[in-house]
Amino acid sequence: MLFLLIVIILVLWILASCIRIVPQAYAIVLERLGAYQATWGTGVHFKLPFVERVARKVNLKEQVVDFPPQPVITKDNVTMQIDTVVFFQITDPKLYAYGVENPIMAIENLSATTLRNIIGDMELDETLTSREVINTKMRASLDVATDPWGIKVNRVELKNIIPPAAIQEAMEKQMKAERERREAILIAEGEKKSTILVAEGKKESAILDAEAEKQAAILRAEAQKERMIKEAEGQAEAVLKVQKANAEGLRMIKEAGADNAVLTLKSFEALAKVADGKSTKIIIPSEIQNLAGLAASLKEVVVDEKDKKEE
Repeated sequence: MLFLLIVIILVLWILASCIRIVPQAYAIVLERLGAYQATWGTGVHFKLPFVERVARKVNLKEQVVDFPPQPVITKDNVTMQIDTVVFFQITDPKLYAYGVENPIMAIENLSATTLRNIIGDMELDETLTSREVINTKMRASLDVATDPWGIKVNRVELKNIIPPAAIQEAMEKQMKAERERREAILIAEGEKKSTILVAEGKKESAILDAEAEKQAAILRAEAQKERMIKEAEGQAEAVLKVQKANAEGLRMIKEAGADNAVLTLKSFEALAKVADGKSTKIIIPSEIQNLAGLAASLKEVVVDEKDKKEE
């Protein structure tokens, strides 16, 4: 009974070992009598006992390997340390299992040699500013080289580029000098813009002052013009009223039927007003001259009569 129980347990264990469940994103390489038989994908699979065996379980997820810094020499003989990060994925489990003994070590050595070849054709300044170019070249070279191993290199990144201490110190001094130069340029540009703005402000102020003076002169001229026009209109109106008054006086004298004596008296009044002026020459009408001669004759008659009375 004990022997039978042992046999049953052994058979059950053998049957259980023949059942394999492959999880998602994994694959199993199966061998029969030491030769490749099949590749199992996700699901439940059965194998023959003692004849077939699982040669390798392969992870199909994208994997990341960070390699330690590698010494490289640039074209201008500067030695620096560069470490890389490789992103790869297994696309063919069979080639991965039988292509190379240690795939990770093979990728590390291959990335180091490829990096040295690329950096050897570049100078220091170009190396420091061409990360993307180096990444692209390395990815292309590694992808081609690892294709027979069933590996696809999706991405390669340069994690750190560490130049020698002397180079780092020189670069820091250069960067400091560059920052100081930029600072000086910015200060000079700021002062230049400030000077330009001040000059433009003065220019605008002068223009505004000139415009204001021009407008003021125009307004003063217009005011003077309006004043002269008003004065001329006032004088014209006064003359018109005087003429109207004279015409009205003449009309009233005519209507009143004035005789020659009244007219003669008015003529003398007009002559007196003319004589009061500052004119050096006075033109007297002939009628007024006749009246003046008559007045002189009357004066002589009156004087003769007075002398006779005294005798």
